[in-house]
Amino acid sequence: MNTIGLVAFALVGAAKAIRERFDVFGILVVGLVVAFGGGATRDVLVGRIPLALQNVGEIALGTLGVSLALALSFLLDSPDDHPITLVADAIGLAAFATAGAIVATEAGIPSFGVVAVATINAVGGGAYADILLDRSPFILFEDFYASPAVLGGLSFWAVTTVGWTVAPAAAMCATVTVGTRLVAVSRGWHLPTAQTLGLARDVDGSE
Repeated sequence: MNTIGLVAFALVGAAKAIRERFDVFGILVVGLVVAFGGGATRDVLVGRIPLALQNVGEIALGTLGVSLALALSFLLDSPDDHPITLVADAIGLAAFATAGAIVATEAGIPSFGVVAVATINAVGGGAYADILLDRSPFILFEDFYASPAVLGGLSFWAVTTVGWTVAPAAAMCATVTVGTRLVAVSRGWHLPTAQTLGLARDVDGSE
C-alpha cells in the first residue's frame, strides 16, 4: 500500500507543479511533499521516525512518480486532469488511507484515532503541497476528496470491530476509498457549503 501511494501521489503532486510552471527542482519538491507529507505526519503522531528518513528506497519511489509525471507532460496537454492521473490519485488516496489505518491500529490507537490517522495519511501531503502552490488546501473547500478517506477509515474500523483480521479490513478500506473517490470524480460530487444550504450569505449580500 505504501509503495503504490508513494508513486501515485508523487506523480499527482508533480503534475500540479508542472501546471503551475515550477522549475524542475520545484516539481521534485512538490511531488515529494505530496508523497511523504501525510505519511510523515502519521509517523510523528504515532511516535516513530518517518519512513522517508529511514530508507532511501522511499525517496526513490517518490522520484519515480515525479519522473512519470514529467514523461506524461511531454505526451499530454494537461497531465494533471488526465484520467491516468485521476485514477492514480484515487489509488494513492486509497493506499495511504489504508496504510494509515493499519499503522494506527498497530500503534493501539482507539477507533477515532484510526479514522483520523487514515485521513491525515491520505490527504496531508496534498494539503502541504497546496501551501507550496500558494493556495488554500483544496480539501477544505472543493471536491469530494477527504470524505472517501474518512469513509475508508470508518470501514476499516467497522471490519476490525466485528472481529475480522487486518487483511480484510485493509481490503475493505482500499475498496471503499478508491470506489467512492472514482464515483465522486465521474459524477462531480461536492460537499455543500453554508451558502448553498442557506445558512450564510455570500460576500455580495445575496442569500
